[in-house]
Amino acid sequence: MIFETERLYLRKITQDDLADLAEILQNPNVMYAYEHDFSDNDVQVWLNRQIERYNKNGVGLWAVILKDTNEMIGQAGLTMQPYKNTEVLEIGYLLKEKFWHFGYAREAAGGCKKYAFENLHENKVCSIIKADNLASIKVAESIGMSKEDEFITQYYNGDMLHFLYSIHR
Repeated sequence: MIFETERLYLRKITQDDLADLAEILQNPNVMYAYEHDFSDNDVQVWLNRQIERYNKNGVGLWAVILKDTNEMIGQAGLTMQPYKNTEVLEIGYLLKEKFWHFGYAREAAGGCKKYAFENLHENKVCSIIKADNLASIKVAESIGMSKEDEFITQYYNGDMLHFLYSIHR
């Protein structure tokens, strides 16, 4: 276990989580901000990338587990993400659609922020959010982040306006 919150605990994603990960990454409603359909191979590549991140940076996207049922309801964590000519430590989160609107994203993101400040001794964490992703903007603001910048970044389907949200310790 990486850390726990009131209703959740976060742990490293493993190969055993592939089906749960596919449920997240292959749901167009969940992945609308990416504007990309994820194949089975894409899901495996995503999982492998998290394991590589754990080994390289000690962090990555972790499985979000609901304590009451021990079910994987999503993923959240800390990753190094490109921003302009540097990298930033980003809080990211994706939940299975049926677990939206229960405050789990806010709870997991808040736990990630606390982990970054208290365990990693970081001075700043960010979230890079597509401009029309109002739900993620709401989550970022709910954990104290504010918009720092607007920029264009390239995703699967071309250039997209994004916001950099951040909070300092």
